[in-house]
Amino acid sequence: MSKRGSVIGCVACACVLAGVGGCSPRPKDVLLAPRTLTAPYDTARGEVLWAVVPLRNESGASIANEHLLTDRVIGAIEESQGVRCLPLSRTLAAMESLKVRSIRTPGEARSLAQALGVEAVVVGSITAYDPYTPVLGLSLGLFPRSGAPGATSGLDPRDLTRATTESPTTSPGIPLDRPVAVVAERWDAKNHQVLADVKAFAEGRLKQPSAFGWRRYLASMDLFSEFASYRAVDALLQQEWVRVAKAQMPEAGPRPIAGQQ
Repeated sequence: MSKRGSVIGCVACACVLAGVGGCSPRPKDVLLAPRTLTAPYDTARGEVLWAVVPLRNESGASIANEHLLTDRVIGAIEESQGVRCLPLSRTLAAMESLKVRSIRTPGEARSLAQALGVEAVVVGSITAYDPYTPVLGLSLGLFPRSGAPGATSGLDPRDLTRATTESPTTSPGIPLDRPVAVVAERWDAKNHQVLADVKAFAEGRLKQPSAFGWRRYLASMDLFSEFASYRAVDALLQQEWVRVAKAQMPEAGPRPIAGQQ
């Protein structure tokens, strides 16, 4: 074999041993579009504006960062189509001007919405927090600015976990005043359904290949809270779709009595 043939043979062997490295074109990136959340509102005159009150930490874990988790909820709302959300700094400034440290009643939520000029305020709490598993629990309630006037009852934290079909007892003459949408969820990474949901969420939000792949959302509490906030806002918007659809349905008139024209 000639010297030239020997060199060509060595190069060919090197290509085989190296596989695709350097001798074959790099594989093209394949991007998957993530599922985008959509609000049910008519945006012909602009998008609906929300605000999120700093979440209360009721998890018992002092290491939970309330403002960081609030920002994650705001980020999930901002990524949704048809609704926008004020930055947390604007909400905090308005609460300071109103001399309100936290929102305790539906009336305070409406007053804050009025001061901010938003259509609704999200009030909620952190109910579970474990960065090692990880585990995150969130309770969120959506209070519209256009609430019914009149006396208001205290905002019981249990209202944020009560099913929307349950009706709290009220005194005669006092209007029912509660969130129009309520979410109370707990995401535990030991649960296989949660793992499947995390995988579906991550597939459109990371660039392959990655050392952790979709599991990077389990290795970082910050990323896991991004997933949980997305799921919480998704549940809020799903309830809003149902509420808006019911509000747009024409009211059925009284049915005629049999035998009458």
